[in-house]
Amino acid sequence: MHPAAAALLRQIPSVDELLRHPQLAALLEGGPRPWAVKAIRRHLAGKRQEILALPAEALPTHLPVEALVAELAQVLAEAARPSLRRVVNATGVIIHTNLGRSPLAQPALAQLEETAAHYCTLEYDLAAGKRGSRQAHLEGLLTELTSAEAALIVNNNAAAVLLALMTMARGREVVISRGQLVEIGGSFRMPDVMALSGAILREVGTTNKTYLRDYESAITSQTAMLLKVHPSNYRITGFTHETPLADLVALGRRYGLAIMEDLGSGCLLDLSRYGLEREPTVQEAVATGADLVTFSGDKLLGGPQAGLILGKQEAVKLLKGNPLLRALRPDKMTLAGLEATLRLYQAEPQAVAHIPTLRLLTKPLSEVRRDARRLARLIKRRGGARYQVEIKPSLARLGGGALPEAPIPSCALALSLPPLSPHQLELRLRRAKIPVIARLEHEQLLLDVRTLLPQDFPALLTTLTEIEGTLLKY
Repeated sequence: MHPAAAALLRQIPSVDELLRHPQLAALLEGGPRPWAVKAIRRHLAGKRQEILALPAEALPTHLPVEALVAELAQVLAEAARPSLRRVVNATGVIIHTNLGRSPLAQPALAQLEETAAHYCTLEYDLAAGKRGSRQAHLEGLLTELTSAEAALIVNNNAAAVLLALMTMARGREVVISRGQLVEIGGSFRMPDVMALSGAILREVGTTNKTYLRDYESAITSQTAMLLKVHPSNYRITGFTHETPLADLVALGRRYGLAIMEDLGSGCLLDLSRYGLEREPTVQEAVATGADLVTFSGDKLLGGPQAGLILGKQEAVKLLKGNPLLRALRPDKMTLAGLEATLRLYQAEPQAVAHIPTLRLLTKPLSEVRRDARRLARLIKRRGGARYQVEIKPSLARLGGGALPEAPIPSCALALSLPPLSPHQLELRLRRAKIPVIARLEHEQLLLDVRTLLPQDFPALLTTLTEIEGTLLKY
């Protein structure tokens, strides 16, 4: 070891010395000491490796202890932050799977807090004074909203599909169009789920065209179900034909087969009334007489993660009797948030006004432009005078496996902070105390305003101020 390196290593303070340093002691006050000791030791080990890796001519004569303390303060602050954290979504994707999908409405948050902080009636029937069913809290509400005969809640839509196929078609054939054998986020593939359920996949038709006769010709004594799957995040356009669910229901009735539709995102409102592309509604699927209809709770519905199963009384009763249901059942938090969200749908204007996903989706472009102008002014006034801001037209997306071909008109702020490049600014935004997830497009950093919640504005301004303040130090 070079003498200069050995001298530098001797200048590194001990862990105890560092823990007593005023700047670090303030960070550790009231917190657990063991995790801090481990974090400091890891950082010091890295610092030693850095010193040993330097060539002799590059070794400094003095170790800047205050700089080391500043590094450790940042390390400890980062280690103390939760891994699952709030972010500001400025991507333009409203239902962003990687960012937690749909934010909850205030009534749902209030119900979650009430349920989480106290004992609750999860499986207790107040009227009877004895054990009840956790499914009872939502079944009546869902059948009222959709006119389904029965309802069942599980922990996500993949679980809903798995439970339905395992219960209704294990060891038998399920007929499905080739064009509906989808793969969605996280490598979730419909053929894999069908195989896991024990059902036997029977593909019919072609990728772009599947007729009723294709389904009928595939029916044998081993057929248990005809399955229709929403194409989720892709579309086949041009020379196409898709068999309507109502026709499949009629065919299934003739042959005594179960009919199921996996709607994926699942929508309770007619979005065309708000100038958007029409998405099939849950009520329409139920009205066809399908035995089972499944969809997600945290996408277009705007609630917590859940799988909702609606349909005929007899079919849902079979699913309730499957022992697998216990492994897939929702917890009290899911049920509380979902119930409060569904109650908002009892009056459509109330749902659109209070459910964040619907509010962002249906907000008029004129309001988005107004928000963009206001945010641009606030950034120049409070975020930092060095920022360069330009308002640009943008195209947002719904995300969440719905309306994949329907860009939503929006506005974005093209933001720059010389001398940082767009990539450097994006990195600083992403690593802030409240991370801001932006979009890089054509060598510009864009903040899409449509996906900003009202409470995001102050958080965004604070982050921008901190980034500029850090830049000014250098």
